[in-house]
Order: sequence, then structure tokens, then C-alpha cells
Amino acid sequence: MTVQNQDIDHRSALSRFLDSDLVHAFAHSPRAVVSALVFAIILIAAVGAPLLAPHNPFLPPDLMNGLMPPAWTPGGSWEFPLGTDDQGRDVLSLIMYGTRMSLLVGFAAVILAIAIGLFLGLLAGYVSGWIESVVMRFADIQLSFPAILVALLISGVVSATFERDTQNLLALPVLVFSIGLSDWVQYARTARGSTLVERNREYVKAARIMHVAAPTILFRHILPNILGPIIVIATLGLASAIIAEATLSFLGVGMPPTQPSLGTLIRTGNDYLFSGEWWMTVFPALALVLLALSVNVFGDWLREALNPRIAK
Repeated sequence: MTVQNQDIDHRSALSRFLDSDLVHAFAHSPRAVVSALVFAIILIAAVGAPLLAPHNPFLPPDLMNGLMPPAWTPGGSWEFPLGTDDQGRDVLSLIMYGTRMSLLVGFAAVILAIAIGLFLGLLAGYVSGWIESVVMRFADIQLSFPAILVALLISGVVSATFERDTQNLLALPVLVFSIGLSDWVQYARTARGSTLVERNREYVKAARIMHVAAPTILFRHILPNILGPIIVIATLGLASAIIAEATLSFLGVGMPPTQPSLGTLIRTGNDYLFSGEWWMTVFPALALVLLALSVNVFGDWLREALNPRIAK
């Protein structure tokens, strides 16, 4: 009976979600449906790259196929639909694997930023006093520096400290840490503001009267009630993190050529842009634009759907 009751509860929760205003608004919003569909296609292509990519770009390259143009242009071949790079690697396969790396960095950086920002924001909003002052003043100081500058500083310190081989091994965690540490402020400020409101509500006062521990109040009671704006910021922050990764990789302090991301592919192709091999830069750049645009459009719709007062 217990298992049956759990199944019924799960089905009822699912049915309530499918009948919710959010799902109804999503189904009746063309921009939300299109942006979600575009992102889903990109995500499937990136995650399934080992199975879906026409070629494996990490195998020893065939230099005889180097700098082959797209299939629909003279000299192209449908074996390589979007052409090849200078090493004879399939550009379409590189884009799929590069998008996979860009999404990995983006998601990991956003998760790190949320973890830092939520913890500090909840703590500052609930405890107040000198802890709130220290956290918010530190956040104000970091806001005075552009996020890309903070990321460049961290990457530069690592580059100056370690040798090239070690840098390549640490490229992914350093990039995630750099971007995540640059973006935590917006989550902390939002969490603090929402916590200041929630801590004066009746359910929090009742929990205090019952001598419920502060961590339980914060993470079991207050946190679920402030997740709405955090989810919206995270959605928009994913696009910002992906663009930041591409910027750092384009500047040469991001992912190495052995672990290509979209930014790395754009940087590599840029060297051949003015010699006529435009496809090495244009197609990775288009993939980056589509990815960031789909996430941003969906994030804007989600912001309006969760806060109808700002909807146009």
C-alpha cells in the first residue's frame, strides 16, 4: 500500500505540474517553445557527440583533407558537410564536441556560483549584523571589477605558476572556478534580499519559537521559497557563463586545442579567416550565437512567466 500511495503521489504531483500556469504559459508562448526546442537540439547533439558526430576529431588527423570547404561549395565533400580545419578534422564534429565542452563549463560554473552565492546570501540575510556587512561590502568590491577581468586574473595567476602541460590538465577546473567566482555576487544579492523578506514571515517565526535549528530553517524552509528568482538568474547566467568561456578561450587563457570548446575553435579559425577559410570561424560562431540566444530568450520568458507584473 505504501508503494502504491507513493506512485499515486508522484502521478498527482506530475499532473499538478502539467496543469500548472507555468506549463500552460510555456505551451502558448512561441518564443519559449522555439528557444527550448533549439536548446534541446543543441544539447542532444553535444551530449550525444560520441554517437552522433560524423567523425572522431581526436583520432590522428588526415592532413590530405585539410582546409576542405563546406560540401555545397566547389571542392567540398558531403563526407565533411561543414568542411575541415587545417588538420583535416571535420568542422561539424568539432562543433559538436566543442559545444559539449562549452556546456560543461557553463553548467559547472553556474552551479559553483549558485552554491557560493546562495550560501553567503542566505547567511547575510538571516543573520544580518556584521556578517551581512562583510558579505555585501565584499560583493560591492567585486562588482567594481568586470567579471571577465576577474577570470583573466585567476587564469593569469595559474598560467604564471604552472608549466604548460599542467595548465592544460587544470584548464577545465580553473575555467569553471574563474567564471563561477566571478558570478556569485548576483545570486548572493538576490538570495539576501529574498531572505530578508522571508525571515519575517509567520512560518519562520513559528520555527524559531519551536527552537528549530537555524540551518534547518535556512535550507528546509526559506531556501525553497526563494528559488524562483534564483532559477531565472541561473538560466540567464548559463548564457553569460558560456560566452565568458568562449571569450577566455578566444583570448588564449581558456580551453587548450586538445580539449576544444567553441571559443577555442573560433580562435583557431580566426587565423585562417582572411585567407579564405571562413567556415572554420563562421560555423562555430553561429553555434555559439544560437546556443546563447536560445538560453537568453528562454530565460527572458521564464522571468516574465514567474513575475507577470513585468510582462509586456
